[in-house]
Amino acid sequence: MERKTLEEIARRLRSSEGHIRGILRMVEEDRPCTAILQQLQAVQGSLKQVQLLLIRQQLDRCLCNLDGDETKRGHALREELFALFEHNT
Repeated sequence: MERKTLEEIARRLRSSEGHIRGILRMVEEDRPCTAILQQLQAVQGSLKQVQLLLIRQQLDRCLCNLDGDETKRGHALREELFALFEHNT
């Protein structure tokens, strides 16, 4: 995995971990459900970005062995799949 991608994934996961600890404290303190739900949405958004980074990395790795016209079709397929995943999650 590319160093930059690895660092970004680790950063997002550490951030999510901190958010989850904060959410647990909010639950233990009986904070309003709307505030807890808002924080849960933030964590879900961060985890979605981790998923997208991993998918993009895997697709790039799979496509690196293609030649010529296959490369263009492969990259077009990559963008199509990535867009579908991004909008459906």
